[in-house]
Amino acid sequence: MADSHLVICGGGIAGIEALLRVRRLMGDSVEVTLLSPECELAYRPLSVLEPFTPESIRRYPLERVASDTGANWIMDRLARVDTSACKVQTEGGREFAYDALLLALGAKECSPFEHAHVFTDRDAGQSLRGILQDIERGHVTAVAFVVPSWPVWPVPLYELALMTAERVRSLGFRAQITFITPEARPLKAFGQAAGEATLRLLAQAGITLYTGVIPQVPAPRLVTFDETRVDAQRIVTLPKVTGPGVRGIPAGTAWFVPIDERCLVRHTGGHVFAAGDATDFPVKHGGIGAQQADTAAAGIAHLLGVGERPKPLRPVIHGTLLTGHRPLYLTARVIDGLGWHSQVHEQPPWPARHKVVAEELGPYLANLDSVNTSTRHGGGRPLVSPRADGRRSATR
Repeated sequence: MADSHLVICGGGIAGIEALLRVRRLMGDSVEVTLLSPECELAYRPLSVLEPFTPESIRRYPLERVASDTGANWIMDRLARVDTSACKVQTEGGREFAYDALLLALGAKECSPFEHAHVFTDRDAGQSLRGILQDIERGHVTAVAFVVPSWPVWPVPLYELALMTAERVRSLGFRAQITFITPEARPLKAFGQAAGEATLRLLAQAGITLYTGVIPQVPAPRLVTFDETRVDAQRIVTLPKVTGPGVRGIPAGTAWFVPIDERCLVRHTGGHVFAAGDATDFPVKHGGIGAQQADTAAAGIAHLLGVGERPKPLRPVIHGTLLTGHRPLYLTARVIDGLGWHSQVHEQPPWPARHKVVAEELGPYLANLDSVNTSTRHGGGRPLVSPRADGRRSATR
């Protein structure tokens, strides 16, 4: 019988990574409630391929994930946290007491510019496919990719620019492609080696680059910065992200959840943890969220009487840059929000299909994919979920 109760709010990468790690560390000694307004985990890191290939976003029912891990899945949205009473309330009127709480809610998105196409992994196919079609029809000959001056994960925009340039070149069309970023160098979060490699790729693709500027889009087809004007028939950007702003939880800048180096939420009594894009960590990336989730899971286990206190998180970014040709694989240790000791690899140091490196979630989804494939072909084998005691539970 479970001795304590953990509530995980959020069914994305960070939430499910934490769920899997907690089960590995604690087995069935903790009851887990998974609270999510969504009915599935949508694995979106490859969404940039949607406009260019039939590659689809992979989706996994949370009901299956909960079954495999012995969690209680509640389809509802977090409304309020009472940290003094250790209770959460949902928008649907439910209330749960908790011994530990993990917030993995993700960030909110909005457009940073009125006159730009916003690329989001939630609508990846439609965001750029129409622009590509206009280029192929000769209606568009100038496209600008603009990174907003706000905390974003810029890799998808670099990928879109590079793959668009390759599509234009391979089909023999003509289009001027411009990339504009507030970063002093491309992919600053990955450090110097990655920045230099990206500079070479952009130059080889014939993409005009502006760095270290604060772009504005004051009108359709116009980007301005300093005293420079860039005319573009289509302007593509990334969404502006902000924190979730949960009642009862401290909010930092732009409503992001303030956490310490062990992913504890500050000023909440030591029972509330957070991971993923909702936190105030400056780098927004699924792999960082997964590492935060692992640290939080170890902290939760320690809080509930299992294992030692985790070491402070020293995150390492593992990123794949899709280029239209051979991908580049980038790693960097993050210190004060910047990448140091960065490395660039031409061969994948991790499974190539895992654009987001997550120690628990990656193998779990790979196993689930193999089960689904085998089942479609008339076979099938049980999906295995980790347990703390070394045994494994199987679910058809």
